[in-house]
Amino acid sequence: MRSITKTFPGVTALSDVSLQVRRGEIHAICGENGAGKSTLMKVLSGVHPAGDYEGEIVLDGEPARFAGIRDSEARGVVIIHQELALVPHLSIAENVFLGNERRGRFGLVDRARAHREAAALLAEVGLDESPATPVGRLGVGKQQLVEIVKAMAKDVRLLILDEPTAALNDTDSAHLLDLLRRFRDGGITAIIISHKLDEIVAVADRTTVIRDGATVETFAVADEPRPRERIIRGMVGRDLDSFYPGRESAPGEEMLRVEDWTVRHPTQDRTVVDGASLTVRAGEVVGIAGLMGAGRTELAMSVFGRSWGRHTGGRVYVGGREVSTRTVAEAVGAGIAYVTEDRKHYGLNLIDDVTRNVSAAGLGRLARAGWVDGDRERRVAEQYRRDLGIRTAGVGTRVGTLSGGNQQKVVLAKWLFTEPDVLILDEPTRGIDVGAKYEIYTIVNRLVAAGKAVLVISSELPELLGICDRIYTLSAGRITGEVPVGEATQEGLMALMTLTTDEPETAA
Repeated sequence: MRSITKTFPGVTALSDVSLQVRRGEIHAICGENGAGKSTLMKVLSGVHPAGDYEGEIVLDGEPARFAGIRDSEARGVVIIHQELALVPHLSIAENVFLGNERRGRFGLVDRARAHREAAALLAEVGLDESPATPVGRLGVGKQQLVEIVKAMAKDVRLLILDEPTAALNDTDSAHLLDLLRRFRDGGITAIIISHKLDEIVAVADRTTVIRDGATVETFAVADEPRPRERIIRGMVGRDLDSFYPGRESAPGEEMLRVEDWTVRHPTQDRTVVDGASLTVRAGEVVGIAGLMGAGRTELAMSVFGRSWGRHTGGRVYVGGREVSTRTVAEAVGAGIAYVTEDRKHYGLNLIDDVTRNVSAAGLGRLARAGWVDGDRERRVAEQYRRDLGIRTAGVGTRVGTLSGGNQQKVVLAKWLFTEPDVLILDEPTRGIDVGAKYEIYTIVNRLVAAGKAVLVISSELPELLGICDRIYTLSAGRITGEVPVGEATQEGLMALMTLTTDEPETAA
């Protein structure tokens, strides 16, 4: 890709960007949210067609001008977006060949052939599922493999993956990276966009860093003694002395107490949260660590207005007083706020602007005689835009056009506007870059310095160790340990996270 420049109304997304990818390599593209990584790949894959940008693409020594996705796929260029493009009610085979149907006599779809070919491709990626299985029944990790099978069915030669492991657990991520290595050994070239720098270092042959829509550098990972630090320096334009900002810990009075909280599955006859008890004090960050399926999000959502499952027992206390949280409105009224792990589904209205999203949870604070004061609403949104460093042309910008890190800040602003005493953060830095993570951690530090109580759920143990005062471990819906961060290690926490005995531990 030579001198690619791509503009949107009022914004230059890419400015004279060049990228060279060698046959049979895994090439990583790194950069902060909004740096232009996904836009560059949309240019390469024909999502942004020829004529919609300046510069040129050369594929196998020949100019490539793609009018759309079909043109790029005909040349073996296939992109898998971060948001998976699967139809949940269709089978695996139907998804694999959607728009690329296998036809038999008289041009009719040959289902038997589609199932045979899909089964062979599924075996290649190690997915032990029937081609007739509806995709909606699969977990996210398996759905990601179905997307790769779709690409293989199109005779892929250049595979582009945008944040392929963002929503995967460690086991599924490791399997996917092994698959990319196998593809490379088989001659398939891959371009991977990821914020997980350890994965980039582990799998990439070369890395290109993009900052503010411009190419910073390209280097061979194996030739760099400290590739992670070099990537970060290129992304943010400076060295990060620490991944986690320093904070003086001074916990005060107990702010949140959850006692013997028990929740059953909404449709199945099983307990998902089993007698969980925890406390968080004012000016304290407390973490919850657990493997996928441990019940972390279910615990948080059920406490916050019983938004998940069937509550069968337990009490919630805020500031020493028992409160009712039977509805979201009651939870908010009691001083509890919950920042969801799924900002695009539960956290934001992507087709509305920053102003409306910021005010959504606290409209009553802006109402006069039942009418929302629009001028005050915009002033509030503008204040949070400045305070949280939300990078946008203005508060009238549609939230769906913002980068992941800035969308996360909008979700935070929405709940901070409710002035909560207790803030529950569920995977607060998932899918955002290292610079934006640091900014989120800084915001958390400001909140606890102001006396707020913060409960953080995270799949990244280094993150919990870096920002928390104490960490609870959860396994199979039960609290199995409570560890001061000064005594905690990743190995000790993992042991507690996999504990199956009924007797909880207290040290790691």
